[in-house]
Amino acid sequence: MRFGLVGTYGSVAQTVRLAQEAEAHGWDGFFTWDGISVGPLDTWDPWTLLGALAVSTQRIRLGAMVFPLARRRPWKVARESLTVDHLSGGRLVLPVGLGAVDDGGFARVSGEATTARQRAERLDDALAILERAWSGEVFSYAGHHHTVTDLQFLPRPVQRPRVPVWPVAAWPSERSMGRAARWDGVLPQSRTSRGALTPDDIRALVAWVTDRRRDLAAEEPERHLGPFDVVVEGVLPSGTSAAADHVAALADAGATWWVESRWDPSRDTPQELLRVARQGPPRLGPAPG
Repeated sequence: MRFGLVGTYGSVAQTVRLAQEAEAHGWDGFFTWDGISVGPLDTWDPWTLLGALAVSTQRIRLGAMVFPLARRRPWKVARESLTVDHLSGGRLVLPVGLGAVDDGGFARVSGEATTARQRAERLDDALAILERAWSGEVFSYAGHHHTVTDLQFLPRPVQRPRVPVWPVAAWPSERSMGRAARWDGVLPQSRTSRGALTPDDIRALVAWVTDRRRDLAAEEPERHLGPFDVVVEGVLPSGTSAAADHVAALADAGATWWVESRWDPSRDTPQELLRVARQGPPRLGPAPG
């Protein structure tokens, strides 16, 4: 099990420091977030911030929770992701999703996709273009909403064959989960309830993904299907023992990441996030000595 922390609140300087402290205290990943206009929040461009984080840290995985590719130009994302991948020495991961329409970058401007179907089609187009762009070869593509002709992106990513992609998926939706199974991980959400997924849910999800990827390997033998991450977000219960027990049960069910995601502005101040970072992630297994 690996552990990540989302830098939800704070200035640019506070966020950079938070990432450095998270790295120093044993966290495996640090994530910013991708928003345009989400209420009265200080909001930073994720790619600019990730560039700063890439050169301010040495080991920790970096990404954003999550990139709504439906409102981003995929050819620009290709260039941005290549740049951060190289700046970080191959530590970028790309969590992606449809995007939330309560962001003014969707709902309060003209011309953006707002229905779930439109956003899903644009997401699939973007992922197809990114995969081709990261190959370093000249490519063309005609999708639902994007057509490109004879593009080439160099250099190739540090990570081969591509920057890892983690789509958000609704469990147990076969269509949504089917998209994630084609890539490198999944950020699962419950389709049937607003509650967190249980260890039994994760166990069933892992079994489903394993079967689906076995089928994909037979159907598309040329497709790269490497290790697959199951990334669970939430807020750990208070208390060292309770937190360790919580993530241990998820790890036993097949989850590979816990990402601490704190979104309560009345509680999760920059100072509180710094305290969480310095506390470090839960320790699994028997106590030393």
